Amino acid sequence: MADLVSVNYTKYDGTLHWNLRMRRLGEDDHGVWLGLPGGTVMRKGFGPMVSIACAHVILLPRGAWWTAAFNAPPRDTEIYCDIATPPRWVSSHEVTMVDLDLDVIRKRDGRTLLDDEDEFAEHQVRYGYPADVIAEAEAAGRWLMDAVGGRAEPFAGACERWLGMVDGERP
Repeated sequence: MADLVSVNYTKYDGTLHWNLRMRRLGEDDHGVWLGLPGGTVMRKGFGPMVSIACAHVILLPRGAWWTAAFNAPPRDTEIYCDIATPPRWVSSHEVTMVDLDLDVIRKRDGRTLLDDEDEFAEHQVRYGYPADVIAEAEAAGRWLMDAVGGRAEPFAGACERWLGMVDGERP
């Protein structure tokens, strides 16, 4: 049986956000890698299941204020980074983090975007983000824009080994 991990993103007030179960692929200097083949599902909160067409892997770095999803072609979003509190391992089979709204996205055509700045501003007020959380999120956004856009590792080829472990699998 595969070593499955429950991946639970919450919002700052503790409500469940995106959540799914992924296979633990391994670890390297960048962090823990989890993956799923295309045709699997995830859900937002307790809403309906959402199908994931292409294989993808998620990197959970140690102590960093972000996570990164690397998608197999032909998905037009190559990399999707969620700015979030550092991943916290509840157990060896469950990891959680607070999604802080900002996202850094690299499209397959090479464009890199900072997304959801309006949601980040709105939620600072709604959820009362402390000043240190705001500062960490903004710093992570700046760092990711440079690293993802500049194709620094782990945003160059580090994901290929891990993506190869799930691309082409059947759920």
